[in-house]
Amino acid sequence: MADSTASSASSGPRAVPSQEDRPVYVIGGGPGGLAAAQALRAKGVRAVVLERSDQVGSSWRGHYERLRLHTTRGLSSLPGLAMPRSFGRWVSRENVVRYLEKYAEHHELEIVTGVEVSRVERAPDGEGWLLRASGGRELTGRAVVLATGFNHTPYVPQWPGREDWSGEFLHAGSYRSPAPYAGRDVLVVGAGNTGAEIAVDLVEGGARRVRLAVRTVPHIVRRSTAGWAAQYSAVLVRRLPVRLVDRLARTMCRISVPDLTAQGLPRPETGLYSRVREGAIPVQDAGIVEAVRTGRVEVVAAVEGFEGDAVLLTDGSRVEPEAVIAATGYARGLEPLVGHLDVLDARGRPVTSGGRTPENAPGLYFTGFTNPISGMLREMARDAERIARAVARGVRAGA
Repeated sequence: MADSTASSASSGPRAVPSQEDRPVYVIGGGPGGLAAAQALRAKGVRAVVLERSDQVGSSWRGHYERLRLHTTRGLSSLPGLAMPRSFGRWVSRENVVRYLEKYAEHHELEIVTGVEVSRVERAPDGEGWLLRASGGRELTGRAVVLATGFNHTPYVPQWPGREDWSGEFLHAGSYRSPAPYAGRDVLVVGAGNTGAEIAVDLVEGGARRVRLAVRTVPHIVRRSTAGWAAQYSAVLVRRLPVRLVDRLARTMCRISVPDLTAQGLPRPETGLYSRVREGAIPVQDAGIVEAVRTGRVEVVAAVEGFEGDAVLLTDGSRVEPEAVIAATGYARGLEPLVGHLDVLDARGRPVTSGGRTPENAPGLYFTGFTNPISGMLREMARDAERIARAVARGVRAGA
């Protein structure tokens, strides 16, 4: 038997409700999930947010302390509540958390914490969806919005010898501040935004030596030039032809970012927007350009493996850091939830997003699983409105 609401789940199962009585379940209490719940509520559709932790915004609470949004405050607000001007232009991690808490309270969202959904299936009666969750719960909803997050499951390559390496090893998801690394030799692996910012954080926090292992040279852009945020340009050009944007970006980067070839970061041969279309977002300069230019962050080759006290690099060299921080990304972690529904591509990403649902899984929506150049929070806000419109149309049609 299935239970239609999260609140009644704790008191035991009861009869399967009609489709009209079933809410929309939103899995994940981060920005994407909260935005979707608010947009649905504004359309008169009951939405219940299921969050596996004990409070909203859990992923943001776990990010490193230095983190600030790379998108402007004005283009990062969720539907129905602007971020306060007092947060400044580049909002801190702490203030993002405060904003999410206020957002949930302001809109009086229906949120149930401590409930982890393990599998999403079609409802036994063929109408809507059945969610299998912690504590033996079975919840039925007319639709489901998956918003479990882009950075869900830390990914670490299977480097030979790592398990026997004698130094300290951690994924960037476990990094909080530079304090434990003051006076130490640290190797950061991965030159995306996270790796670049952690490297700068370590230098400024007193690490004795910081090296940055780079496999694919990133595009680096200024977060803001003469007051013009990079995000503004990203929003303006995202519908333009890829080759045109590549040419424009190449010119802009040559003007605004110094050539770091001598320091080990040559300008990439592949165009910036071509890389974005493949899923690689450019690094926004939050200090990495100056740190590399002055040698405070040393660029080295990619990691090949581990051996004794040493880390082996792809150029044949060896380094012996005291700690390695792997800024090697995340997996979406959707396979256990919906892998059996044939709604993911070969890389584990949803085949649809926003207001579109897979043809073979109507009523199943995804948000927050892309990393658009125009800003993730902005796109999740737009996704929320699209999802709400699509669900409301289905409700009116009796779906």
